Parts: sequence; structure tokens; C-alpha cells
Amino acid sequence: MRAFNAELSKLFSLPGIWLAFLIGAFAPAVIAAFDSIVEKEDIIAGVSTRLSEIGYSGLGFGVQGVIILGVLAVSSEYLTESSESGGGQQITTSLTVVSSRLHFLLAKAGAVTVISILLCMVAIMTTASATNLILGEYAPAFEWSRLIGAVCYWTFTAHLALGITLLTKNGIIPLAVLMINSSVVSFSVLLSKITKLAFYLPDRAGLEMFMFTSDKFHTPSTGSLFDRFHTPFTGGLVMFAWVAVFFIVAAIVFHRRDVAS
Repeated sequence: MRAFNAELSKLFSLPGIWLAFLIGAFAPAVIAAFDSIVEKEDIIAGVSTRLSEIGYSGLGFGVQGVIILGVLAVSSEYLTESSESGGGQQITTSLTVVSSRLHFLLAKAGAVTVISILLCMVAIMTTASATNLILGEYAPAFEWSRLIGAVCYWTFTAHLALGITLLTKNGIIPLAVLMINSSVVSFSVLLSKITKLAFYLPDRAGLEMFMFTSDKFHTPSTGSLFDRFHTPFTGGLVMFAWVAVFFIVAAIVFHRRDVAS
């Protein structure tokens, strides 16, 4: 428990964490607001084909906040301190204080999990407020099953970012790749045009936990319409499997690489 509290304290002490909170809490609401404005006339006229997606597309885009969170949780450990502080790295102190490397990783993963869930809940509230403010009585009701899927998607994405950063020991590569993939162009969407195996990539499968309307849904990053391939439960299982594999591999590499620290 002390290790978990220490990880929470370290995360809240990082300046970059407030950028993660800002993006995670308010970016979904901004996207949902723009989406509501664009679709408002069609929704009032009863001809909108995207009514059930209003708000959820913002939650898909706002996942960038927890990507930053997952990356910072690990990359901050490898930053070299100033010469006045001895020029060392936080990872040396962390591994000295926590005797078990597995306990250290579990504490860090636990802290990321708690913050991801709380941040997603805040995002859900701001998003619901934005859609209700603009659409009023025409605002769609949020479904608890889909909201739970969104929370899982945010949490799993944060752990993917954590695992990839742990493997690379550098935050730039995973941050750039994951941010671009979730906002500019989805690599899984591009690959899905070539092979159906792309539907089993974590981001593509994870989106189907909450971004679906009957048999089709729009991707948050591109807005393109795609057929639903997984059920929400199956999509969650696929993404969880990716998270488990990344975490296990990262834990093994971390133990062998940093045990001497």
C-alpha cells in the first residue's frame, strides 16, 4: 500500500500530469460539443444517423490524456536529475526503496489504473454536460454498458502506454506513435483495408467496447464509417489480452535490465 501511495504521489508531482488531466477531462467535451453542433439540425429533424454516437466519439479522442499519463508514469523514472541533485535517475531510488520489482510495477500500474478511471469519469461528466447544453431535450441518453466500455478502453490504453514506455525506456516514441494513432490516422484502420487481422489490434478492438451503432461505427480519429467486427465483450477481451502480453513482457525485460540498479 505504501508503494501504491508513493506512486500516486510521484504522478501528482509531475508537471506534465496536469496536461494529461486537461486533455483527458475537457478534450472529449470539446469534440462532443462540435459534434453536437454539426449534427443538431439533423437530430432535431429526426434524420441523423449518428445520434447514438454523439459524445462517445469525444471519449474515443480524449484517450490521449491517459496516453500521456501512462507514458509519464514510466518515462519520469528515467529522467536524469540535475547535477545539484546528484545527476542520478529516479528509477535507482525507486528500486532501492521497493525491494520487489514486481510490487513496484504493480503499484505503478495500480496508480495509473485509479487515475485513468477517475479521469474517464470526469470526462464522461463534462461530455454529458456539453451534449445536454447544446442539444437539450434532444441529447441522447448515455448507456451504462457503453460508458463502462469507455472506462475500460481508457484504462487499457493507459497500460499499453505504460508497457511500451517500459520496454523503450523513452517516452518520445510511444507518446508520438500512440498520440498520432488516436488522433491523426489510425494505423489499424489503414491495415484493415489490407487484412482482417488488423481488427485484432488493440485500438481497433478496444473501440468496439463502446463505439458502435448496430453494425457500423465511425472511428474517432478519422470519422470514417466501418463495419463492426467484434461484440463489445469480445473487443474488450482482445484489448485486455494485448495489455496482459505487453505487461508480462515489459515486466520480464524490466526485471532483467534494471535488477542491478
